[in-house]
Amino acid sequence: MPTLVSLASCLLPFLLFALEGRSSSFRPAQSCGNAVGRAIYFLTNDDVNGVAAIPIGSDGTLSQGTVTETGGAGSVALSADNQPATPDALVGPSALAISGNHIFAVNAGSNTLSMLAISTSDPTQLTVLGNPIEIPGEFPNTVAVSAKNNLVCVGTTGALAGISCSCFSDEGLGPMDGLRPFDLRQTTPPVGPTNTVSQSFFSEDESVLFTTVKGDPPTNKTGFLSAFPVKCALESGGRASLSQDDVRSTPEGTAVLFGSQVVPGTSNIFATDAAFGATILSVDSQTLEATTLATGEIENQAATCWATISVATGTAFVTDVGVNHVVEMSVEDASIISELDLSANSDPGLIDLQASGNFVYALSPGNGTTDAAVTVIDVSGGPGTAKMIQHFGLDGVAGKNAMGMVVLE
Repeated sequence: MPTLVSLASCLLPFLLFALEGRSSSFRPAQSCGNAVGRAIYFLTNDDVNGVAAIPIGSDGTLSQGTVTETGGAGSVALSADNQPATPDALVGPSALAISGNHIFAVNAGSNTLSMLAISTSDPTQLTVLGNPIEIPGEFPNTVAVSAKNNLVCVGTTGALAGISCSCFSDEGLGPMDGLRPFDLRQTTPPVGPTNTVSQSFFSEDESVLFTTVKGDPPTNKTGFLSAFPVKCALESGGRASLSQDDVRSTPEGTAVLFGSQVVPGTSNIFATDAAFGATILSVDSQTLEATTLATGEIENQAATCWATISVATGTAFVTDVGVNHVVEMSVEDASIISELDLSANSDPGLIDLQASGNFVYALSPGNGTTDAAVTVIDVSGGPGTAKMIQHFGLDGVAGKNAMGMVVLE
C-alpha cells in the first residue's frame, strides 16, 4: 500500500498544475508505480469485420484475446497503381474510438458504424448494441467520440466524402445526420493515400471537431485542417450537434497531414505529415484557424503517419508504414528525442499506436507475407528510454487489413 508521502509526491504535480491553470506546454505525469491499461482494441477490417480485444497484463504485456464481429464489412482503399493499399487499408488512423465502456467501429465496406459495449468484468468480452447504423457518406475510415456531448462523428473518404454525426446513449446509436461534404472528387473505394480524409478528433474541451485532410502535392491539391464547432444543447433543440460549417486552414509547410492528437493542457495539435515527419500546430481559439509553430523532419522516412502522446514521458511517438521504427518527438518543437530501431523483429513497418501508462502499443498489419503483430514498448524510464519488451503475434486474429487502435485504461 502506498504511504501518505508517496501519494503526496504523486499528486503534487497535478495540484500545482490545477493551481497555476492551463500552461502552454504539456507536463508529463510523475510515475507512481507500474501504470498499465486493461486492454487494447483494433479493427480486423476483413469482409466480416470485427473488433479484436487483447488483454494487458500487470507487466504491460499482451496475451490471447477475442474477436467480436461488428455486423458490418471492412474494405480496402487502392494505391496509385489500383492495387489494394495494404498495410494501410483505410488510409488513416482512428478506425475505432472509445468512450467509457463503449467502442465505436467503422465498417468501410458497408458504410455503417457499429457500437459495442465492453464488459465491466472482462475487457475482452464485447457486445454489439443494436444494428450498425447507415452513414450518408461512403468509405468511413475515421471516427471520433465526445462523451461530454454524447456525440460520435464519422469521416468518410470515398465518392461521398465528409463528416456526419450521431447522438448515442448506453442503449446504442441514434440515426446519423446529414453529410457535411469535403469535395475530394474521390472514388469508392478511394485511391490514396493522398487526397483522402485522415483523422477526426475532438479538442480537449470537446467543443470542436478537427479533421485532417491530406493534400496531393504532385497535382498541387492542397490539404487542410477542418474545424467544426459543436453547437450546445440550447442551440440545437435539447442535444448537442455539430455545426454545418467548418473553418479550413492549411498551415504553412504542411502537405499531407495525417495522424494527430491535441497536446494535453494546451490548444496545440501534434500532427504527423507524411511528406516530412511531424509538426506542431497552434489553433486560434476565436477563429479556429491553425498556424505552424514548429516542424520536425525525420531522415530516411517512408511515410510518417501515426502518432500518440505519452503522459508518462510528456512526448509524442510516431510510426512509419514503410520503416520499422518508433520515433520519439518533442510536443513543443517537434524535435527528435530518440529513435527505436525495431528491424530485428522483421515487421515491414508500423501503423496505429497508442500510449497507455508506462507503455506504448504499436500495430503492424504485416504485408501478407509477414504476420500481423503488436509491439509493446516500455517508456517507464522517461523520455529517451523506449525499449521493446514484447512482439505479440496476431496470426489467426488479424492480418494485413487490420487498422486502428484504442486502449481501455
